[in-house]
Amino acid sequence: MTLMTERPTMSGIEPDGFEALLDALVAVDEAVAPTGFRAEIVRGSIVLSPWSKGCYTRIMRMVSEQLTPHLPEGHVIDRTPNLFVFPGDESAYGPDIWAAHERVLESDSYHLDGEALSFVAELTSPSTRKDDLIGKVEVYNRAGVPVYLVLDMQKQQATVYGCPAPAGYRFRASKPFGEKLPIPEPFDCILDTSGFRPPEDQA
Repeated sequence: MTLMTERPTMSGIEPDGFEALLDALVAVDEAVAPTGFRAEIVRGSIVLSPWSKGCYTRIMRMVSEQLTPHLPEGHVIDRTPNLFVFPGDESAYGPDIWAAHERVLESDSYHLDGEALSFVAELTSPSTRKDDLIGKVEVYNRAGVPVYLVLDMQKQQATVYGCPAPAGYRFRASKPFGEKLPIPEPFDCILDTSGFRPPEDQA
């Protein structure tokens, strides 16, 4: 099993299959992950990512508040660190913001169904940026997640993907922070990105 932060390190554990990797993830999160880090599974490897900065949390709240009135019926939006699994891609993510039907929370499992998601948003950090901008786009599309929003905190740009299809998301739009971004169905609204710029020393 590989533990990756800024640089990969080997843990010496080799789980047998994705379910075993999920079990190992819980152990890593509880006993191995350094303070200030969370654990996810990215293409069969456990990856440690830093927890959100204060300014990121403020932005996540702004996104959630704007989208809440446009949620599909029965859906909820949250910023709690729940783990959504994508077995076909050997991946499990804890999105910064997510929306799904409230039924997905009727579970005592640590592992929630990624295909239940109706919306995901990720705020990039230097260590997660590449996967947020490329790898997760592919995984969320294959899982049929209707809307994926990437807030590129280093480039200060918002990009939204919608309408998942076998060849990839059919809808894509980007706007620099400060402008308004169209969010496709099932939300069908406008996201105002004013106020999304982090302090210069915290991007």
